Amino acid sequence: MELTHFDERGNARMVDVSEKAVTARTATAEGRIQVSPEVFEAVRQKTVKKGDVLTVAQVAGILGCKRTAELIPMCHLLNLTNATLTFELLPATDEIRALCTVKTEGKTGVEMEALTGVSVALLTIYDMCKAIDKRMVMKEIHLVEKHGGKSGDFFFEEKGGSDEERD
Repeated sequence: MELTHFDERGNARMVDVSEKAVTARTATAEGRIQVSPEVFEAVRQKTVKKGDVLTVAQVAGILGCKRTAELIPMCHLLNLTNATLTFELLPATDEIRALCTVKTEGKTGVEMEALTGVSVALLTIYDMCKAIDKRMVMKEIHLVEKHGGKSGDFFFEEKGGSDEERD
């Protein structure tokens, strides 16, 4: 197996995508943050002292998508054509679900950008609500699906094997 992020001497490197074709690429990631009932209600009622938590987290998550290459060393700087971040309040479990979809026309995918967007959004919720209760848990951050590129489409399956086993 060839390790794409290392050269022949074992040095870290960015993958060379200069010969790859430009294609439409999309990725969607999701994650959840488990909060206390008190935090959940404060977010829902927009009474958190730092402001409208979900609006700030939405903007932060989109900014995270745009800044991924500055955070993850081997990621390529991409010209994103769209990034959306939405939230779903889950009152039965006192969770907030974040869903991030990122698009580009490029030579490499946007999976890391979608995952970063979700992660930054959830971290922002934590930051804005930690004065109420610090026992929040971010969980289940994962790629939901991706389209485009040489490897084709991917869809997350709860009880599936590796990508290779499903092909």
